[in-house]
Amino acid sequence: MIAPLATLASRLRIKQLRLLIALDEQGSLHRAAEQVAISQPGATKALHEIESTFGTPLFTRTSQGLVANDLGRCVIRYARLIHSDLAHLREEMVGISQGYGGRLAVGIIMGAVPLLMRALTRLRAKQPELSVEIIEDTSARLLGLIDQGRLDLAICRNSVSRRPDAYTCVSLHEEPLVLVAHPEHPLAGSTRLELQQLQGYRWVIFPSNMPMRLLLEREFSQVGLEFPRYPLETASTFTTLSLLREDPELVALMPRDVAQFSEGFGMIRRLPLSLQSRSEPYGVVSRSGASLAPPAQLLLEELQRESATDATSEDRP
Repeated sequence: MIAPLATLASRLRIKQLRLLIALDEQGSLHRAAEQVAISQPGATKALHEIESTFGTPLFTRTSQGLVANDLGRCVIRYARLIHSDLAHLREEMVGISQGYGGRLAVGIIMGAVPLLMRALTRLRAKQPELSVEIIEDTSARLLGLIDQGRLDLAICRNSVSRRPDAYTCVSLHEEPLVLVAHPEHPLAGSTRLELQQLQGYRWVIFPSNMPMRLLLEREFSQVGLEFPRYPLETASTFTTLSLLREDPELVALMPRDVAQFSEGFGMIRRLPLSLQSRSEPYGVVSRSGASLAPPAQLLLEELQRESATDATSEDRP
């Protein structure tokens, strides 16, 4: 029986977790003991204490040494996360104590990448020693990382959650979508396209239940067309661009800002399809009731400035 959380929290020690990581790296109790600077009898005792704390064996003893079982690999993975979090904690504390920004972890959906890059450029000009981790993923996965405390904030949509009120969302702006393809796509020279003209082509689309996917499904439904069969599904910007570059027959929806950036390098070409639906705005999302760390607050302010600048530019004739 796996031990309850209260037992794990009261009995586990950081040095024990370091031993697990060393065992995974070395495969030998003797070498692992040397790595964490304890005696081999001490390492043997510590491993016994760890397995007793969890209430289950974590390693299989073989003639070649110790091999983590399924539960052991799970524990080692989280031991690495805890060790990494401690390193980040120290890094942020050092930064705060020395008067500069510390560390910031930000999640981002594809369409907001250009906005984040501009805001980060301004922020890092003011705080050049700020350490920033950027994770690009779907809104649903980013909200999960916020729940776990892995992100300070995310630029995404909280509406995909079953409990959107668990988050604070500062709205930024809409995410206009455009149709894109390889520069030599057969329809690249068209002046105007209808969705019916795209039925013979394969699509790169976002995963199910994501806002961009739902919008595309709505577009096909509104004109009475069957949704594309056998699509390629990905939430990755790089994968989407790579697929389009490799296959001139593919088409995809992409946030306008990302498309403009990629088109500037000749990677893709926008196709003249007018969408009937409007995409849902995204915003800066954080846990409800949790105050933002100073670097996160500064980034939020820069994002709002950039968003306001974008809105002003779009309003100009």
